[in-house]
Amino acid sequence: MAIARGRRFPIEFDDAFPQGLVLMGEVAPDTECQSREDRAAGRPVRQKVDESTGKRRWKATVTDPNEQTSKRAPFDVTFLADVQPVPTTTEVLPCMRPVELEGLTAETRVAGNGEFKYQSYLFRATGFRTAGVAGGGQCKSAGPAEASKSESESVNKAA
Repeated sequence: MAIARGRRFPIEFDDAFPQGLVLMGEVAPDTECQSREDRAAGRPVRQKVDESTGKRRWKATVTDPNEQTSKRAPFDVTFLADVQPVPTTTEVLPCMRPVELEGLTAETRVAGNGEFKYQSYLFRATGFRTAGVAGGGQCKSAGPAEASKSESESVNKAA
């Protein structure tokens, strides 16, 4: 195969998420699993390090308002940074804030179980950018007024 497994593709935020993303909760360190022996000995939890960049890994749960399938709307984004990334926006609801990511990459993967598998992506970013700079925010569905207007236009064109 010409493309190696685990290849990360750079992608523009507005291309990946035309309606933006909503951060649910906070950004937290992505930690390694700690054995019972390590916990009993009082050893500290170690944060994961990205094997490609050598940067510390942070994770956050986001939701995509553009996703049609409710089970696929929330997902985790991995941040690769030496210090914890801080969102640049304020909360619009408790523990929810619109965000835009910078340094976004996507890696293809297979998700799902058994015969219900589908293509998914593992997203990584380097941090947050000021939300609302470009794209995002426009709903694709038309309201009742626009829907009836477009229906009448299509009827007029057919006549």
